[in-house]
Amino acid sequence: MNRQLGAGRKSNVTSTFAIALIVLLTALLLWTMGRTPICTCGTVKFWHDIVQSSQNSQHIADWYTFSHIIHGFLFYFATWLLFRDWPFGWRLALATLVEAAWEIFENTGFVINRYRDTTISLDYYGDSIINSVADIGAMVFGFWLASKLPTWLTILLAVAMEVVVGIIIRDNLTLNVLLLIYPVEAIKEWQAS
Repeated sequence: MNRQLGAGRKSNVTSTFAIALIVLLTALLLWTMGRTPICTCGTVKFWHDIVQSSQNSQHIADWYTFSHIIHGFLFYFATWLLFRDWPFGWRLALATLVEAAWEIFENTGFVINRYRDTTISLDYYGDSIINSVADIGAMVFGFWLASKLPTWLTILLAVAMEVVVGIIIRDNLTLNVLLLIYPVEAIKEWQAS
């Protein structure tokens, strides 16, 4: 029993180190890609709520933070389904790696231009590094939350976040993914109105 406890603690420490390393390497790679550490406006806000502005995705949290929490819910479910035998920390490390890969890809010229062409994000110039790191943190929070809450409540929270954010800003994770993959002009016009 003591051997199992020791192995469990060592696994937790190792996976926590792996997660921290993934986040650090992501921030460094974003830096080498030319991403700014913070908003070029020179301030760091905890919350920025104006979607159609050059400061969107430049501060710690914004309306799209809820999408990253939902990523955590989805990654928790996927890793539970596919890697159920893995310890929680290693499933979280894998989810962190996937989220970090998205943050890097999302900040390439290809995706930035795709957002501008197919969504309402005409002023989108990519994320600041602090925003990308915070987005990864939001995913981690969502993953942890999904591990603690009953499945029905996790699903209810995800739907509520999608509906509320969709009503308030006329965008959410579902619409974002849809418009990136298959642009629908009617949705884009509705979002812009």
